[in-house]
Amino acid sequence: MDPRFVMRSMLAATLIFVAAAGSAQAQMSGTAAVTGVKPKPVATVPIRPALQTPADTANAMAQAERQAIQSDLAWVGTYNGAISGEVSERMVAAIKEFQKDRGGKQTGVLNPQERGALAETAKRRQDNVGWKIITDTGSGVRLGIPAKLVPQQSSDANGAKWSSSTGTIQIQLARRKESNPTTAKLAEQEKKEPAGRKIDYAVVKPDFFVLSGLQGLKKFYVRGTFKGDEVRILTILYDQATENTVEPVVIAMSSAFNPFPTGAAIAGPPPRKTVEYGTGVVVSEDGAIMTDRQAVDACLAITIAGYGNADRVAEDKDHDLALLRIYGARGLKPLSLTDGAAKSSVELTGIADPQNQGGGAAASSVRASVAQVGSSNDLALSPAPAMGFSGAAARYRRQIRRHGAVEAGGCRGAANRRARRSSGAGIGRYRARIS
Repeated sequence: MDPRFVMRSMLAATLIFVAAAGSAQAQMSGTAAVTGVKPKPVATVPIRPALQTPADTANAMAQAERQAIQSDLAWVGTYNGAISGEVSERMVAAIKEFQKDRGGKQTGVLNPQERGALAETAKRRQDNVGWKIITDTGSGVRLGIPAKLVPQQSSDANGAKWSSSTGTIQIQLARRKESNPTTAKLAEQEKKEPAGRKIDYAVVKPDFFVLSGLQGLKKFYVRGTFKGDEVRILTILYDQATENTVEPVVIAMSSAFNPFPTGAAIAGPPPRKTVEYGTGVVVSEDGAIMTDRQAVDACLAITIAGYGNADRVAEDKDHDLALLRIYGARGLKPLSLTDGAAKSSVELTGIADPQNQGGGAAASSVRASVAQVGSSNDLALSPAPAMGFSGAAARYRRQIRRHGAVEAGGCRGAANRRARRSSGAGIGRYRARIS
């Protein structure tokens, strides 16, 4: 190879490199010449993210978890608000109080260990009182009950009652029919009945109301609502000495109370009126009256118009008959019983419910024929009186041949009336005259 060629090639490469470097320097110098200033240093300030509040942390949780925390806080006694899942300062304060009681840092946010301890403590207290969610069979209401605190239970068509053995704690679920109810009207009624209630707290919303205070020596809590013409009210009464035990239960019961569960059919018969009316037949001069057993079933008081109170002394469940007695009554005319043949036709005089008549006592009549039912001793009416005639169908007994005297009366505080059988309700609902 020619040495001159190699040298020329190296020289050309050197020149190109120097030329390129000189061009870059020229460009930089030209830029500085144009601007005439040096770049200024830029001062930067670090931006720190905002601190997340306890409320923000709670709001980031699912609503079901927030509700569970509120419920557990209520059971341990640090929270007394609504268990709705809505975040509030009250909820944050309750968390801090729980943390303080445990000797921890009061952050308002539960760490996993604290959350586990809270759930465990709440569950233990629920077990101590026998907490369970039940459905009242008579109304379909869903509610929570501390079964160990109130082991005694009774129920009827108007609701249910749970009580401690000594009566220091009582829970009452009431249902009744009322024309055009409003929560404001219901709250005013509950404030006045029973008399002597002292109201410490009251909230009235369009769809529910809450009252609490003192009733005699007991504390009380009332929560009520309505749907259509049916009213449902939960009342909790407890001695002040049991306050520490019962108040967490009250909060839990208020939250669990579901008076009209969605999609749940209302079980059992409709609620019975506070005062109901029926009729009976006088069977002896010393004050014995026979009436429909179901008409007086579990009544707290039975009153015979014009004569006063009566006691139920016997009953015949097979024939739905009850025997009442008025003590000290005079001038009663018993029904005349004969061995003659029964009439084939009767005229029934029905006494409609005086309560539905506005206190009136108008009567209506219907004629029917009498026929024996199979081989039994009962006689059936054909056609059977309609339900609207006197509130129930009628049954005619062979042993009652002729009309004697019938006394109307009323039943207060009636308990459950079971659905009447299609064969009828018994003569206690009618005055019968044999033609």
